[in-house]
Amino acid sequence: MNWLLDLSPDEWNAVRLSIKVATVAMLVSLPIGIAVALLLARGRFWGKTLLNGIVHLPLILPPVVTGYLLLLAFGRRGPAGAFFAEYFGLVFSFRWTGAALACGVMGFPLMVRAIRLSIEAVDRKLEAAAGTLGASPLWVFATITLPLILPGMIAGAILSFAKAMGEFGATITFVSNIPNETQTLPSAIYTFTQVPGGDEGALRLTLISVVISMAALIASEVLARRVGRRMDIE
Repeated sequence: MNWLLDLSPDEWNAVRLSIKVATVAMLVSLPIGIAVALLLARGRFWGKTLLNGIVHLPLILPPVVTGYLLLLAFGRRGPAGAFFAEYFGLVFSFRWTGAALACGVMGFPLMVRAIRLSIEAVDRKLEAAAGTLGASPLWVFATITLPLILPGMIAGAILSFAKAMGEFGATITFVSNIPNETQTLPSAIYTFTQVPGGDEGALRLTLISVVISMAALIASEVLARRVGRRMDIE
């Protein structure tokens, strides 16, 4: 155990940065994921199939391609990147914020899928009953739909977090591998594999990455079950 936790300052920075990037990616993606999942589950509009394809595109594209597209769009000279830099002072390329963006994009399809399935499983009669009692659509969503889809939201959020913890291709393409700035756990592991004598460090960070991801998945399962049991009791 001492060997596993005997990390150098750069290794600790990679662990902290990975958790920070994954957490920010998950939290920022969640409200957008709920809105998109609701749109895909309940919406009736032209282009719904196209939107669904765009949402799930990161799952089938090579991560390097996704990272390159993000670089074109959110780089300093990209249309979105220039806009955010000029009006909000937010720079993505070669910054940890860009790593969070890349991780959020890669984990977004998993989040949306889990939340969408939960929304589709909601009994519409419950929402209709609340509507007949005078509740507004927003109030119905906040008091009826949202609590019912909470297990799916938890599962989607944690899946997104776990995906962000292991993201490599899109991140290294978009923000490179800069120690203490964009070097997350996968990037640090890759760096160790490229230098002589780096096997021990690579193995140590690999085990830490596995432990964190497994802990996130177990937490997701436990929380979803607890919420589901509490809703059944109520």
